Amino acid sequence: MSIELEHVRPADIEKRSMEIIESELSAPLDPVLAPVIRRVIHTTADFDYVKTLVFSESAVEKGVQALKNGVFIVTDTTMAQSGINKRVLKRFGGEVLNFIGDPDVAAEAKARGITRSAVSMERAASLGVPLIYVVGNAPTALVSIYEQVQAGTMPPPALVVGVPVGFVNVVEAKELILKLDVPYIVARGRKGGSNVAAAIINALLYIASSNERE
Repeated sequence: MSIELEHVRPADIEKRSMEIIESELSAPLDPVLAPVIRRVIHTTADFDYVKTLVFSESAVEKGVQALKNGVFIVTDTTMAQSGINKRVLKRFGGEVLNFIGDPDVAAEAKARGITRSAVSMERAASLGVPLIYVVGNAPTALVSIYEQVQAGTMPPPALVVGVPVGFVNVVEAKELILKLDVPYIVARGRKGGSNVAAAIINALLYIASSNERE
């Protein structure tokens, strides 16, 4: 059995990948949402995200504008933090924050019997400014965001990216975010992950730079 490999220059691999994605889509994507959806598919090779990614009204436009304004991003994992293109983000004056490894966050979480991710979202809210919240792993982080927004103890988020992956309270936590009157991009169902979360932010950053890939 012979295997024929497609010869693609390294610099053209991503472009060719996007062409394959476009050719395999069953229907054209909304042009506003397409850069985000394509980048998530490129990251996961999973076309289910065409159906499961849910966008609040003008979420892409609001997220892009917030990034252009230099909004700070807070993530629930260091993996999501690492995956975000900080070179592009820095152009706009933004920064990625993550409190999950702070010793006082760990101590407070242990004392209260809750997750470090939940405490991290409280820590972020205490900064008193709108942030982009990027959650790719911990549904408890989404629950914390929901409860704080409902209680009025968190400034309205500039955007919530809610794409945790897993089985325990993942679906339910995502559905809570869909009830909020805030900009959001949520992956309904069990699928997601820190790589998906970072891909969404990177797509928005590339739109903000008027270039889908940098």
